[in-house]
Amino acid sequence: MSRSLRGKSAIVGAALATPGPRPGWSAQEILADAVGNVLDQTGLTLKDVDGLFVGSAFHYTPTLSMAEYLGLRPRFSDSNMVGGSSFVGHLLTAAMALQSGQCDVALICYGSNQATAGGRLHSMAEPQPYEAPYAPRYPVSSYAFAAQRHMHTYGTTRTQLAHVATAARAWAASNPEAQERCPLSIDDVLNARMISDPLSKLDCCLVTDGGGAVIMVRADRANDFPEPPVYLLGAAGAHWHRQISAMPDLTVTAASESGPRAFAMAGFGPQDIDVVQLYDAFTINTLLLLEDLGFCPKGEGGPFVASGAIAPGGDLPVNTNGGGLSCCHPGMYGIFLIIEAVRQLRGAAPGQQIRGAETALVHGNGGVLSSQITAILGNEQTL
Repeated sequence: MSRSLRGKSAIVGAALATPGPRPGWSAQEILADAVGNVLDQTGLTLKDVDGLFVGSAFHYTPTLSMAEYLGLRPRFSDSNMVGGSSFVGHLLTAAMALQSGQCDVALICYGSNQATAGGRLHSMAEPQPYEAPYAPRYPVSSYAFAAQRHMHTYGTTRTQLAHVATAARAWAASNPEAQERCPLSIDDVLNARMISDPLSKLDCCLVTDGGGAVIMVRADRANDFPEPPVYLLGAAGAHWHRQISAMPDLTVTAASESGPRAFAMAGFGPQDIDVVQLYDAFTINTLLLLEDLGFCPKGEGGPFVASGAIAPGGDLPVNTNGGGLSCCHPGMYGIFLIIEAVRQLRGAAPGQQIRGAETALVHGNGGVLSSQITAILGNEQTL
């Protein structure tokens, strides 16, 4: 794996739109709110932005739509749409564009009014001809399919999956920006309404409004901004299928490929990571990704999470803002993984701050365990 991009670009701004429900706001307005916040954070203006990276479940041509809405004329733009992992992939594309001189200031952004506009998951899923005759509930049935297989193969239990949800809620309890902060017990998860066996309502992510924005520049400008820079040390993506019925092995995701390649670029391994942000659209995601990224052996994710390892006070801080299960999930969650990682590495997390955090792994999932993209971030001490 080439290390030519390691540490050559840095995140100098990372900001959310105003958290919480935004009744009457469009997806574009929420995105613009996040963009305004990140510009204020960096001291830049829209005139400084010449690289634009947008993912959206609302627009067919998101970079065109949002460039027009924001009044931008970018020199370089990208809207590669691989689901909720898209924004983690944009980190790598932005780094390449910056390093090659295609742009000088890269803006990655997202906004969604999913909760107040409709109150249910907004999906751009195309018809799945081999699955449609069985009338699955998209996407939850696909994730339930993977969960059932993991339970059958490795003896994983619903109680172990429930520990993922309760750990996320324990992190969210200390985060004033989290949209679900009430106490959550294992019994609460197990007794919640079943959505798609074995996943109950509390095994599933929230449906919220929300937005976020990230600004990247070349490393030689990283210290010109008010907040400490966070460097991209490694990144890689992989995808092996689109429909869940085409997934080669329901217990192994393409994170088992993207993770090692991202680690190789960074020159680190799982043991070197201080904080982990995983795309937890469903509890099974966290378990699978912990295994595939090397934080525990394959098949041992259930006992690992049940041990308390990923909860506050555990050995591996995971989804420290509460994740998609308890903080927010406005349709596509990838950009929120990045923002929380940056805050942790800056020592500026609004919830529980991981003391001395220098490295973070961010991992995005898209589709139905389809697109997997891993990024390794670090502060100046890691260069």
